[in-house]
Order: sequence, then C-alpha cells, then structure tokens
Amino acid sequence: MKRGQLLGVAIAGVCGLGAFYGVLKLVNKSPARVVTQEVPVSMAQVLVAKSDIGLGQIAGPENFRWQDWPNSALSPNYIQRSARPNAVSDLTGAVTRTPLLAGEPITPMKLVKAGDGGVLAAILPAGMRAISTRIKEETGVGKLILPNDHVDVLLTTRKRTDHAAETLFRNVRVLAIGQLIEAKEGKKLAEGNTVTLELTPQQAEELAGANARGEISLILRSIADIKGDDSRINTQVKIMRYGARSRVNGVVN
Repeated sequence: MKRGQLLGVAIAGVCGLGAFYGVLKLVNKSPARVVTQEVPVSMAQVLVAKSDIGLGQIAGPENFRWQDWPNSALSPNYIQRSARPNAVSDLTGAVTRTPLLAGEPITPMKLVKAGDGGVLAAILPAGMRAISTRIKEETGVGKLILPNDHVDVLLTTRKRTDHAAETLFRNVRVLAIGQLIEAKEGKKLAEGNTVTLELTPQQAEELAGANARGEISLILRSIADIKGDDSRINTQVKIMRYGARSRVNGVVN
C-alpha cells in the first residue's frame, strides 16, 4: 500500500475514533440538574369554623380553630390572631346569624353575642318585622312548609252561606315554624301550630287585623317563582255555593 493511502486510512481511523467517543460521551452525558427554590409566602392566622355550624346555633370553643391564610388573600373582615388573640373565648356563646361551613373564615357579621338581640332579631332584615299567626294542617300545606320557604298569605271569611277569600300578601318569607328557624338535614316536616312571617310594619298590622276577621291560610310558592313581589291584589271571581252567588277575591299570576 502506498504511503498516501496509508496516511488517508490513518486520518480516517482517527476521525472515526473521535466521532465514536463523541457519540459515546453524548449518550452517557448526565442529565441536567433541576434546581428548585422555595419562595416563602407571607401568612397570617385567621379564625375559621372547625366544623359546620347551623343557623341559630350557640357556638363553643370546639367550633373554632386558627388557620394559616395567605396575606394576599386576606379580607379586612377576617378575624386575625395577631389582632384578636382571645377571639375564641370572646365568641364563645355567640349565636350564628347564617350557616357556616367547616373551614369558612369567621367575620363579626356572622355572629351575634348575647345581649345584642335574639336569634330571630339577628336574622331579620333591617326595616322588616316578624309576626306569627296560627296555622293548621289544612291551612299550612299539610305542615310541609319549612323556614326560608316563600308563601302567599290568604284570608278566608265566612258569613252564613257567603265565603270570601282574599290574598293579603304574595311572596312572603317564612322565618320560623313553631320554634324551628332552620330546616335541618333530613327533616321533612316542621312541627308547630304557628308560623312566623317576615313582613313590613304595615303588612304586620294588616295581618293582625285579618286574624280577627277570619282564617289565615298559606299557599306555598315554587322556589323558581321567588321574584320579591308582595303587592296586594283585588281580582274577583264569582262562584255559586248553596245556590247563592259568592265573591272570591284572588290572585291572577
């Protein structure tokens, strides 16, 4: 073999070995190290419900706990441990104005302390009044009405053979049945012979007068039909009873 050929073969061999070692080094190259860095998050401790607390329930120390909360998500209404370290003992014995879920932050507006008014007064909107009226099974939708349902209030008067029915108010919120102010889970019937309704002062006066004039009945409204309309109406329907013509004042929706 000539000298030039030998030189070419040698150069080719050296290049081949270099390429081989280059590929081998690339294959066996260690994976790049992933560096993670913890970024500290500024936290505060806020008071939350340790378990579900129902409407009107008297809260005790076992119902509260302190929970770490990011400062970026803090609300000025939250009770912070740094500002009120004795909040658990301060709120012991308070009554809930609204149901609280486990883990939900506590705010002063959600609780009412003893001496600040009763439970019913705490959940009653400003300017409204609570008034009770007697009901029976046949005038209270078979006692299937529950607190926070909405009803129409009907007055029925009887004079000998003449019967008249008049819808006094529409879409009225039921505050309580008997002493029940919240529908408990699994409880389908609300026992009690009285219903407490949320009315304006003028409506409360009208209902008190209506109780002396006749019998009050409640008409349950669909939950999809709550539109905040409690206006009075005077629609009249003539019917025949015992061969005599009677007048019924009713509602047409």
